Amino acid sequence: MISVALFNNKGGVGKTTLTYHLAHMLQRLGHRVLAVDLDPQSNLTAAFLDEDELSEIWQEGSESDWPLAEGQQKLLLRAYSDSGTVASAVQPIMQGLGDVRFTHPVTIVDGLWLVPGDLNLSAFEDKLSAAWPNSLIGDPAALRTTTAFHRLITDAGQRVRADIALVDVGPNLGAINRAALLAADTVLMPLAADLFSLRGLRNLGPALRDWRRIWQSNVLPHVPADISAPLGAMTPIGYVVMQPKMRLDRPVKAYQRWLDRVPIVFASSVLNNPSKAADRTYEVATLRNYQSLMPLAHDARKPMFDLRSADGALGSTQMLVQRCYQDFKTLSERLLERLEQLRIDKP
Repeated sequence: MISVALFNNKGGVGKTTLTYHLAHMLQRLGHRVLAVDLDPQSNLTAAFLDEDELSEIWQEGSESDWPLAEGQQKLLLRAYSDSGTVASAVQPIMQGLGDVRFTHPVTIVDGLWLVPGDLNLSAFEDKLSAAWPNSLIGDPAALRTTTAFHRLITDAGQRVRADIALVDVGPNLGAINRAALLAADTVLMPLAADLFSLRGLRNLGPALRDWRRIWQSNVLPHVPADISAPLGAMTPIGYVVMQPKMRLDRPVKAYQRWLDRVPIVFASSVLNNPSKAADRTYEVATLRNYQSLMPLAHDARKPMFDLRSADGALGSTQMLVQRCYQDFKTLSERLLERLEQLRIDKP
């Protein structure tokens, strides 16, 4: 199994939408896909599961014995030991009572599974932050905390014999995302052609290199043989430009201006190789805006490219659905090609 984290520390670029649709399309193409929601906002989980399913898996209204920081407001949604969320999996670590509690992923359809997210995961941030410095000196308890996501993803992938794991990560450079990204073999970056996404790339690239260097040089040599640890590769395999809805006050030239700068910033900040500034091969795809399809897909609880006339996709909208299908199919095939090349290039 190879894992792909979808990440940009600038929010609102369509990361979760991209993850959801990629998961469905890769499954259509015959691959066994594991979707993992490591964003405490849990939007990916909400896309896959309806309210009744969420209520059951989150044990809504139940009390929890999770340790909360002083003054922290108690959340309505609580993870219990049998809920099977990411939060319930790391609950023993949070309580200082044990290691990761592995559970079986939720079956979405045959060939597609989900490790559900949970709002409670945000409480794991402090634990991960405290464990990081002790991981550098090989403390076993700290290493079990830092590698929790890696071991959770590995176990879930083995249970369902997944080929690909798609990991949805929140838009920040905090401790949860550091642990999530260290657990990923590769990183795919959704972004918009605007100033904010470019600023996000400038911050993201150095952070990934710093985490990779520290993990591989200072942590991995001290990991005991009985703890499974990620390699911390986080190989950037490219970016996907999510085209915004054009506004009258934002001319096409302004959009093109930022689009032309994306490969330059990606090469210098993410690849740390300015000589590749003219190389657009890292642009996996540019996806058009499907905003008119999103409300229909949300109501029908299905991917945009599965919408039918009964769902309200009529006339020209049905043509956009067909184009959406082809766009995501092409994107998925290009992603698979890059992952295969990465396997070939590995020593």
